[in-house]
Amino acid sequence: MLTLLKINNLALVEDLTWEVGSGLVGVTGETGAGKSVIVGALKLVLGERADRGLLRTGCDTCSVEAVFELTDAAEVNAVLAGAGLEPCEGGQLVVRRVIGRRCGNRQFVNCSPVTLTVLKELGRFLVDLHGAHDHQSLLSRERQRAMLDAYAGAAGDAGAYDLALQKWRSLQREHDELANAERANEQEIDLLVHQIDEIGSADIQPDEQGELERRYQLANNSSLLLELAGGISAALSGDGGGSIVASLSELARQIRELEKHDPGVSEFTGAFDTALVELEELGHTLRNYSEGLELDPSALAEMETRLDLLESLKRKYGNTLEDVVLFRQQAQDKLARIEGRGEELERLAASAAAARTELESRARKLAAKRRRAAPRLARAIAAHLHELGFERAHFEIALETLDAPAPGGGEAIDFMFSPNPGEVAKPLRLIASSGEISRVMLAAKCALARQDSIPLMVFDEIDANVGGEIAQAVGAKMAALGTSHQVISITHLPQVASLAECHYVVSKEFGDDGRTRSRLSKITGKRRIGEIARMLGGGAKSARQHAENLLSVAA
Repeated sequence: MLTLLKINNLALVEDLTWEVGSGLVGVTGETGAGKSVIVGALKLVLGERADRGLLRTGCDTCSVEAVFELTDAAEVNAVLAGAGLEPCEGGQLVVRRVIGRRCGNRQFVNCSPVTLTVLKELGRFLVDLHGAHDHQSLLSRERQRAMLDAYAGAAGDAGAYDLALQKWRSLQREHDELANAERANEQEIDLLVHQIDEIGSADIQPDEQGELERRYQLANNSSLLLELAGGISAALSGDGGGSIVASLSELARQIRELEKHDPGVSEFTGAFDTALVELEELGHTLRNYSEGLELDPSALAEMETRLDLLESLKRKYGNTLEDVVLFRQQAQDKLARIEGRGEELERLAASAAAARTELESRARKLAAKRRRAAPRLARAIAAHLHELGFERAHFEIALETLDAPAPGGGEAIDFMFSPNPGEVAKPLRLIASSGEISRVMLAAKCALARQDSIPLMVFDEIDANVGGEIAQAVGAKMAALGTSHQVISITHLPQVASLAECHYVVSKEFGDDGRTRSRLSKITGKRRIGEIARMLGGGAKSARQHAENLLSVAA
């Protein structure tokens, strides 16, 4: 239940700390006094997007804080765990929203920052809020189905059915896609075979392109290289007396002759002999180099063709030869998968058939629970409707079997309603007025009170357009809900307010500073009698006497 609600600088509320009681809590006040701020604050706690226009004039920030005491925190703790947060300690949950002009909007759960998505998830287990238009959700077939499943104890079965439906659809979709691919991808198979053969026939060797490019450059320049190497070799040791080696040999003879006459020059003789030997070896090396140069045009053409092939493969299949080889491997793997599609199709078909069998089994189990529970829930709602003024109305729950499995089950569910005798019951969404829907929603809530685990119900003026004995019945139903839930009713009906265990009044005050402020006050005794009298139409003695009677009956 909600034990504390604190509001600061939200609309007309400057500072409010509300320690909320249990059972049915009535909130009343003049139109425009600020009752809607309480609902607005709760909506912020539940993760509704905030408008900075909510800030009190002249304030940079506003905040809302709510403290919940939970007797069973399992579902809440599951949401917290999913968000990476610590579980509630002692079942206490503190939710805080801060809205700022400059600092932006922030939200916290037990002092840890969270997203709005987390707040919305938590809100589903904390508060069931019904405003003047929120009861329209009762017109939704999905909402009606959820209510029937809750009454039938089939919520878990519905969840298991939806999981089975997702599994079957996924397998069927995978099978169909593969089957369509088998019919449409003959061209793809031909392309894969061509790519594999093209790369395979090239017989690519690791690092071959670098060595091949070096050899090609040598072969392509072989004529020039041969000319240069031959010229150097001839100059060094060619035939005739004009070669460098021949000239140096003559010089060596003269140096040895010089040495005979002057032994002191022997050091020059050794150095000269060494140089002569090295030049002769250089000449031999150049001749061998020239003989090794390729001058065969056909060999050059073969290397050029090979290089062109490697470059062509790289343009098609990758930036490097390694990429090309990897592409071939991937193509082989893909071809193997495609060629093995027959076995895969059989496997998927068998898995889809098994999933469909499981789905149909779960659908039958879910449908059986719904069909057993629908008449009982319809009778329970009808009984409450009779007490709410629809004494001769007819209510039933229709289940229509669908042609194919659908989310939520194998049948469509409609709440059928006839407010007047002699009329055929029709879907609620087609015939009911807003006042009628409000009472049907209240009747459904009363019928489902035991199954509804949400601790707090908030009714925001859903009792509009009713009065007299019906108003008394509406109040009695809310009070009955208050025995198993905490119920906050923001109401204009004195009959409802008189049945509240705790009664609060929202009022406007005008301060000396010229500002307007909303106040929330708990009223008892004469103040409560006066408020009920005001709601009855004035401060006349008869109104006060009527108010006293209402309160005495409620007591």
